Amino acid sequence: MTDPDFTRPLGIELPTGNDPISIRRRVEALEKVLERSFHIPGTNYPVGLDSIVGLVPVVGDLFTAAMGAYMVWEARNLGLPKWKLWRMAGNIAFDTAVGAVPLVGDAFDLAFRSNTRNLRIIRRHLDKHHPQTRIIEG
Repeated sequence: MTDPDFTRPLGIELPTGNDPISIRRRVEALEKVLERSFHIPGTNYPVGLDSIVGLVPVVGDLFTAAMGAYMVWEARNLGLPKWKLWRMAGNIAFDTAVGAVPLVGDAFDLAFRSNTRNLRIIRRHLDKHHPQTRIIEG
């Protein structure tokens, strides 16, 4: 029997609470789906929905921008300062603007990972202000 406070999309267990630990798990899972879901065959380079859906002109970039905006919303719920929220929004806007350029934008999406950058900002905040959320990865 599973805990009712968790959901399992894509085989990832996601908590539904509003506490810092639950938020951390959700944004880490979202970043993984958007940036590192699988590897390009024949390489060890991880890609995610951001790169794949970004191949669809305009709509794909807007879709992944909306998913990235969810991370900013979660960061706001954690109480990140406005300047960090603006920086995160800038990462998404830059990724969306350059990603919308045909061909060049698709290659850019493979290199510039706005969601990974935004996760790093959230993790630093959580490590400083909510140290109980730290996860030791081995």
